Amino acid sequence: MAGRRVVITGMEVLAPGGIGVKDFWGLLSAGRTATRGITFFDPSPFRSRVAAEADFDPWAHGLGPQEIRRMDRAAQFAVVAARQAIADSGLDLGSVAPHRTGVAIGTAVGATTGLDREYRVVSDGGRLDLVDHGYAVPHLYDYFVPSSFAAEVAWSSGAEGPVAVVSTGCTSGLDAVGHATGLIRDGSADVMIAGATDAPISPITVACFDAIKATTPRNDDPEHASRPFDRTRNGFVLGEGAAVFVLEEREAARRRGAHLYAEIAGFASRCNAFHMTGLRPDGREMAEAIRAALDEARTNPDEIDYVNAHGSGTKQNDRHETAAFKRSLGEHARRTPVSSIKSMVGHSLGAIGSIEIAASVLAMENNVVPPTANLHEPDPECDLDYVPLTARDQRTDAVLTVGSGFGGFQSAMVLTRPDRDRA
Repeated sequence: MAGRRVVITGMEVLAPGGIGVKDFWGLLSAGRTATRGITFFDPSPFRSRVAAEADFDPWAHGLGPQEIRRMDRAAQFAVVAARQAIADSGLDLGSVAPHRTGVAIGTAVGATTGLDREYRVVSDGGRLDLVDHGYAVPHLYDYFVPSSFAAEVAWSSGAEGPVAVVSTGCTSGLDAVGHATGLIRDGSADVMIAGATDAPISPITVACFDAIKATTPRNDDPEHASRPFDRTRNGFVLGEGAAVFVLEEREAARRRGAHLYAEIAGFASRCNAFHMTGLRPDGREMAEAIRAALDEARTNPDEIDYVNAHGSGTKQNDRHETAAFKRSLGEHARRTPVSSIKSMVGHSLGAIGSIEIAASVLAMENNVVPPTANLHEPDPECDLDYVPLTARDQRTDAVLTVGSGFGGFQSAMVLTRPDRDRA
């Protein structure tokens, strides 16, 4: 079974400014931003007080009171997105042996929102050194183990095959889908429900990024605070959300008449083994991941029509990526449109890789390259075509999407039209 081709047949996105695929793509294609001042808690003590919050109502999306009580916000995202992705795929999971259906969910920070909230409860707002666990939510253990996210999705869908959480920082969303693709290719599963979720907008997360000055202090203009590749950028905007996909073996999906969004043609990951948060300026490790993904996809650099960048809006990342694209794509890098959707939906940590896969798929579906919002003054060191401000009509048959994460993780995925000849 080795070498089976894997396609996306269903997907759902829960993102800031776009709950559902249609609204998500509407936001991106219009170049609108969903960044705003933090409303989930009082942000006044913090240096950075902006975020990209999702207008998500669990009741409106069919979750019952017990599910809402049991699940952290990020788990709620994952379950709702998985249910909608399965519905979108048209796949009757009852027709697939349960042990041939698996789940792979990525997350960087797990149940941060729930843990933060419950600590405030059991410590009486931080006043007690010896906390009283009797005041905690009954399912607190599930918040401590991120594997509960994948378990919730598996229970919801009846999947009894390989089930795992992938947590590799900000590349988790790419890596979870890459892991799921590998399981179908090698015959360990026929269907995988894969994606990522994170809901990190909480005081503890904001404090952590404040401490290392990674997030922007542009609090007076939250709508334009996220500005990747711009000379005036000064940090990323924290976000939240989820994207989940149904992956199937291509020929089986064709036989049942499924809509094939895209093929996951190549995936690779590397680590720089260099620094917890730092990046070498030459982009070598990301370039190696890109080359390996292109090789697996049997795709030449000059066949890439669009690059969906990590584009976090930090100076070292944007320069590192620019160098990596030049190193891996050669002269074609200068002719290839590149953009960062984090300029519009913020950086949802582990979830963003999957959200960016969805954006890449929709770019192919619609032959439109989404823009980099807020890019008015390009950094001279970032001298590629970053599609500023306005979406661009362009035939797109192959997309490269990349991610970069704390710990030195660098991941790359090549998505192509499902009918592409790879011979």
